Amino acid sequence: MTVIIAPKARSDIVSILAWTQETFGAQTLKRYAQLIETAIAEIAADPERAGSVQRTEVAENCRTYHLFHSRKQAGTRGNRIRRPRHVLLYRVPTAGIVEIGRVLHDSMDLEQHLPEEYRG
Repeated sequence: MTVIIAPKARSDIVSILAWTQETFGAQTLKRYAQLIETAIAEIAADPERAGSVQRTEVAENCRTYHLFHSRKQAGTRGNRIRRPRHVLLYRVPTAGIVEIGRVLHDSMDLEQHLPEEYRG
């Protein structure tokens, strides 16, 4: 599958990684960046993979995937993020394309931060 990372999602990732480095340092930054990259690759390989959730209450054809589900694949024991707190908000607009719309903290209201193009 082709992955499109929307501008808002790119901005989310930059903000998350900047905050991670500022708060936890360079080593954790590297681990969190790897976790995000792994989660995106796993969703690209299988958009309906275990752990992904269809979110029709948010928008049609909208799914979420918590980074927690990619922890083990992103790093070895002792070198992984224990409790990631972000979700990928994504959709499959056409066959062969996965669009990552946002990367949000898991406590955020998804509907309030939904990209315009996801709204019906």
